[in-house]
Amino acid sequence: MPADPRADAGAAAPPGADAERAEAGPDQILEAAQRLAQGRLVAFPTETVYGLGGDAENPEAVARIYAAKRRPADHPVIVHLAPDTDPGYWAASIPSQARLLMAAFWPGPLTLILPRAARIPDAVSGGQDSIGLRCPSHPVAQRLLHAFSVLKPHGRGGVAAPSANQFGQVSPTRAEHVRAEFPHLDGQALMILEGGASEVGIESTILDLSRLDRGVGPVLLRPGHVTATQIAEVLGVAPALPDAAAPRVSGSLKAHYAPRTPVSLVTADALAGWVRGAGLPAAAGRRVAVVVLDAAPGTAPAGAEWIVLPADPAAYARRLYALLRELDEAGYDRILLQRPPAGPAWQGVNDRITRAAAAFG
Repeated sequence: MPADPRADAGAAAPPGADAERAEAGPDQILEAAQRLAQGRLVAFPTETVYGLGGDAENPEAVARIYAAKRRPADHPVIVHLAPDTDPGYWAASIPSQARLLMAAFWPGPLTLILPRAARIPDAVSGGQDSIGLRCPSHPVAQRLLHAFSVLKPHGRGGVAAPSANQFGQVSPTRAEHVRAEFPHLDGQALMILEGGASEVGIESTILDLSRLDRGVGPVLLRPGHVTATQIAEVLGVAPALPDAAAPRVSGSLKAHYAPRTPVSLVTADALAGWVRGAGLPAAAGRRVAVVVLDAAPGTAPAGAEWIVLPADPAAYARRLYALLRELDEAGYDRILLQRPPAGPAWQGVNDRITRAAAAFG
């Protein structure tokens, strides 16, 4: 990384541009870093989703994140680090398993839960003795994190950043989504950095390595783009499922990631029966969005509108959250999501849509 936080950045975004505007430029990056150093909030792009960031060592800044999101105080946030930041400043210990995973997947969409260093306020971990660390790969995020670290006396800046949305709602994958989530916050209260559409589209994989010294091996707390199979290939052991004593982490509630429009998960067979007039409730007089992985049928119940998403897990994830927001804006009465296939590659997507549907019983 260059020493000058203004270096190596894209052109500044013109006022009033849309989601395809240029990435945040060097002046904006520097201003955002200065705001973070002042304890203020900055929303910024990552490869997963946009994050709502504050200085991870400033409890007042972290409290502003929680207040803006209406997030429960015991729900931890993830600390984002620049590639050249030593994670040992933030964690009490870095086990060899963590080093292997960092080498394999950082920068990238993998969060590691490690023992929290005593110097780090527990505001970021919801009062727990663990901490979630991630190194994002998005260039704007990296420039911001580096610029912020330059401003810190010790040079090890970390930004606490959950997804930049109201708690429990659909995470934002474009800057315009962030603006829609926080209309009550003006430019002084929240600065938003542009970075285009998020490439991954769902939140990072979260792996717990905080209890290795107690004999508890790696535990997959939230699936994502980095799969359990990929983790097992690096560590030589498959991560376990969450247990009752596992640390609380972001996105672990039963109901989460939900749009405003009621969502139901249905099988392909159930949809086929619905087309024939059986099974699912009739759509008469209602607008129903039916999101499928196959071609739309030649005929469908009145009021049903079919939307085909790619039958590839990465492409599906990239489109999912933006689509849910579009369907909310379009005023549908209900969303039916065809259940994707099972298996490790689809685990992250299935986790998100299952929690979204759980919000509606």
